[in-house]
Amino acid sequence: MAHEFILLIDGELKTYTKYEDIPEDFDNVIKFAPDVSEEERQVDGCEGSTYLWNERLKELMEKENASGN
Repeated sequence: MAHEFILLIDGELKTYTKYEDIPEDFDNVIKFAPDVSEEERQVDGCEGSTYLWNERLKELMEKENASGN
């Protein structure tokens, strides 16, 4: 499974599979579904991966809230 990030941008749903491709400006986060591989979970006991993705979600939510949506 690949990452899936769906955002509402100018009234249109846009899907991204790479976090880095998400634009700075958007209206709302609709879906945030990172794919954390089994190998990645085993390497850092899931804590590192979970922390990283949690921080990225917080970043997106801050941008969403800052835009007034």
